[in-house]
Amino acid sequence: MKTKPHRDTKKHTPICRFTPFKGLKGILESRQFSLSAKRIVVTKSDEEIFHDAMADVREIREFRELPLKSPPRFEKMRPVKDDSLVILQQIVNGERKITLADTAEYIEWIRPNVRKDIIRRLHNGDFSVQDSIDLHGMTLGIAEEAFSAFLREALKNHLFCIKVIHGRGLRSPNGPVLKEAMKKWIRGTFSKWVLAYVTAKDCDGGLGATYIILRAK
Repeated sequence: MKTKPHRDTKKHTPICRFTPFKGLKGILESRQFSLSAKRIVVTKSDEEIFHDAMADVREIREFRELPLKSPPRFEKMRPVKDDSLVILQQIVNGERKITLADTAEYIEWIRPNVRKDIIRRLHNGDFSVQDSIDLHGMTLGIAEEAFSAFLREALKNHLFCIKVIHGRGLRSPNGPVLKEAMKKWIRGTFSKWVLAYVTAKDCDGGLGATYIILRAK
């Protein structure tokens, strides 16, 4: 038996090669490249830069000479003589009378519908003191009770002018506690019965006492 010769039925596929630089040499040789001239940087000094910047500047003749104003003259102030110590010494020696109304401890109050000259007259002692109470040395609670009882009795007896001695509180670290409390009591519970109050005169207790005018009950 004869055997048929083997025939290769597969077709031969041609091989493609990638040659991206083919012909590059010819292209480069055909083109001419020229190098640009290098830029030369010239460094200038500060003076040259200034002269270049000021090249267009022109002088203004009017500004060649500017009138200068003379500085103002200040007169020396004469030292003010402080007579505080001298005045204080005169008060201590009894040579000068202190005005209580000019001190920070002076107090006064008057009802709006009462004549204003009443305060001045009351402070000057124009009205006789009909009764007084001394709250010195009392605690705040006891002083309030004593003051309330005193005012009720004064109103009951139809008194017009009374005096309360409360002290100045010079030994108290909290200041005149009784004096401040008295003002609160007057303008609180007894506000409708008090017409005015003011610091007493020197001979009647001065800054440590207060005159009070009452309205008839």
